[in-house]
Amino acid sequence: QVQLVESGGGLVQAGGSLRLSCVASGRTFSDFAMGWFRQAPGKEREFVAATKWSAGNTDYADSVKGRFTISTDNARNTVYLQIAGLKPEDTGVYSCAARPAWYGSNRNQRNYYYWGQGTQVTVSL
Repeated sequence: QVQLVESGGGLVQAGGSLRLSCVASGRTFSDFAMGWFRQAPGKEREFVAATKWSAGNTDYADSVKGRFTISTDNARNTVYLQIAGLKPEDTGVYSCAARPAWYGSNRNQRNYYYWGQGTQVTVSL
């Protein structure tokens, strides 16, 4: 059974940092791409960042470029999202997702086969 389990969310003041983790299990993910998405209260879920296990390619939404860093630890089957310079508008539920690397674009959530349950990030002023 495939599982993606996120952790690392919490309440943080504006300007602070967090590192989110997503542990993947249940199958081989070497030919998959991993994405992070977020959903703010009352808004649609949006793309944040993506990468591939097997290559260093990364992709970021313009709103997070320069503040968020996505990375992988292949030995631990873990994808990280390092977040710096947090802003109140970064508040939301952050979810990781997996899709076959050859299938569609990073930014379309419909291309992703597997999803985690999400972790809440709340940024206060």
